[in-house]
Amino acid sequence: QVQLVEVGGGLVQPGGSLRLSCAASGRTFRIYAMGWYRQGPGKQRELVAGITSGGTTNYVESVKGRFTISRENAKNTVYLQMNSLKPEDTAVYYCTLHGPVDYWGQGTQVTVSS
Repeated sequence: QVQLVEVGGGLVQPGGSLRLSCAASGRTFRIYAMGWYRQGPGKQRELVAGITSGGTTNYVESVKGRFTISRENAKNTVYLQMNSLKPEDTAVYYCTLHGPVDYWGQGTQVTVSS
């Protein structure tokens, strides 16, 4: 059983930055792809960014150039650096591990507001 714990959400003004972290239990973290999803008010959950075991990344168009996903296998941790935040980035952000099944964290709230 894999457990994912996200930290780093909060309230930030437009144009600000936040870094989300997701720590995973288990010893095989490095072989799995990871992702960050978000679900805004009244919206469907969407993939924000993904990273393969080899470090290849992909992003939803709306965050390209502003968000960066990275992983630190020695710490079983994946990060999402979010810069130039906009009110439309407000959402609950979820970390996921794409293993034999998909595992999800509990989510962390990000609110972008002045």
